[in-house]
Amino acid sequence: MKQLVKKTLNIGCVLLFIQFVFTGIVFAQDTKKPSPDEVINMLLQGNERFYTGKSTYPHTNAARLEMAGKENQGNYAYATVLACSDSRVPVELLFDAGVMDLFVVRVAGNVCDTDEIGSIEYGLAHVNTPLLVVLGHTQCGAVTAVSHAVHGEGHKLERNIPPLVDNIIPAVKRAMKQHTEAHGDAVIPFAIEENVWQAVDDLFMKSPAVRNIVKEGKVKVVGAIYDVATGKVKWLPIEQVDTILKKVEASPNKETEPFISE
Repeated sequence: MKQLVKKTLNIGCVLLFIQFVFTGIVFAQDTKKPSPDEVINMLLQGNERFYTGKSTYPHTNAARLEMAGKENQGNYAYATVLACSDSRVPVELLFDAGVMDLFVVRVAGNVCDTDEIGSIEYGLAHVNTPLLVVLGHTQCGAVTAVSHAVHGEGHKLERNIPPLVDNIIPAVKRAMKQHTEAHGDAVIPFAIEENVWQAVDDLFMKSPAVRNIVKEGKVKVVGAIYDVATGKVKWLPIEQVDTILKKVEASPNKETEPFISE
């Protein structure tokens, strides 16, 4: 009799555990995603854990990988990040994030052209992330190369690199105009920040879909700079994004059709 009771209890515990796991998965699917401000706070905390040596490496275990093979990333990813391809900028690590947490778009110079904008549109409209982070970084080689070229100190480049980084030229020129006290390489840090804003400007100009999502309050766009020497992320003034959006909305040159015509 005791063995029967013990066996029944064991079966009950197993069934309860299965129900708990199953319920947890369903709950994860049905849970409303955090607000843009909540996501910013999550990224702030994750970055602090990273640069203070207290990373927890969340969502990197076998259970998460198994989940990734079965689940829709749109139920889990909470931020889209446009970042540079630079090996010193490990996006998931620097935000202490894991599998299915971030939808990452990487390109040299974190520029925002057709491929990047299409990827961002997918991240915001289909993966449904409530936040877009345009992440520049210190010592950016692409911004440095363009800055040298603008100063007449450029060197021979492979044929596909100039059209890749030409989006950075306005950012460098704007930095030079705004910071006349900075000469030579001293202008590069200012150009790196301006390049973040240039990416936001290019995105808004070419993507009515993103503009609409932002205006509806479904998504927030923020700019940031990652310091490759310290691991810290510096968050840029959110007001600048609003200023750029208003400027683009007033421009007669902006794209106006969110969808392709059939």
